[in-house]
Amino acid sequence: MSKISVLGLGAMGSALAATLLRNGHSVTVWNRTPARAEPLAAAGARIAASPADAMADADLTILCVVDYAAARAVLEEAEGALAGRDLVNLTNGTPRDAQELADWVAAKGAAYLDGGIMAIPPMIGEAGALILYSGSTALFERHKPSLLALAEGRFLGEDPGRAALYDLALLSGMYGLFSGFLHAGALVTSSGAGMSDFLTLLLPWLEAMSGTLPDLAGKIDSGLHDRNVVSNLAMQAIALENIVRASREQNVAPDFINAMRRLTAMRVDQGHGGDDISGVIELIRRLE
Repeated sequence: MSKISVLGLGAMGSALAATLLRNGHSVTVWNRTPARAEPLAAAGARIAASPADAMADADLTILCVVDYAAARAVLEEAEGALAGRDLVNLTNGTPRDAQELADWVAAKGAAYLDGGIMAIPPMIGEAGALILYSGSTALFERHKPSLLALAEGRFLGEDPGRAALYDLALLSGMYGLFSGFLHAGALVTSSGAGMSDFLTLLLPWLEAMSGTLPDLAGKIDSGLHDRNVVSNLAMQAIALENIVRASREQNVAPDFINAMRRLTAMRVDQGHGGDDISGVIELIRRLE
């Protein structure tokens, strides 16, 4: 079993440390508010006096704090202890954040792996949890058993920013789903109906429509948005316009759906009314 230090004991950092303890690892923890470490100490963790102290005897250090500014501040406190260390950063941020921190850590002589956690704290160590990793291949392979104890691990390559990019892209898909759900709910409940009853219609509809995503993904990859089109963009633009009109008639804010309506109308105006809805991505990728 490895000696692992965990820096940052919010809900997620605490879940990571607790899971490592349950899997038999020797765990050292540090948090700026020491009281948060006490439950983990009761479970067998050692409480470090500083980030440098936590890293001193660790085979692997896992950092999980609120943002990259906080991550950099923690690591600056341990700057003298970084040389020769293996660091996994599981802080949420952007690809640029990850690349800049990776460069800084490398300059201090440490190996760096960035990660995106696709789970909530209670899921850590359980089926269904996923952590995306990118950066040092050697580091990932050295500590693979320990990392896989936390969640399924998907290594995305040597680019340190790739995990952050995929993390945010997955969240984007999730928030798109939530925005559609909320707008649908506002429309339905504006008539006095209940959302729970409507969900019995909405869930199977969304599941059926998710079956079209592989075809749309193929069109995005090939750029052939006019291939095997069933519901063309011109027709969908009319439906989107009607959703916006109905929203206003029902005194429902059309903000969530209006962006799709606007982009679809722009694409049709550019002469692509016969394309599939996948073609809207050409505007999103080049939007100024």
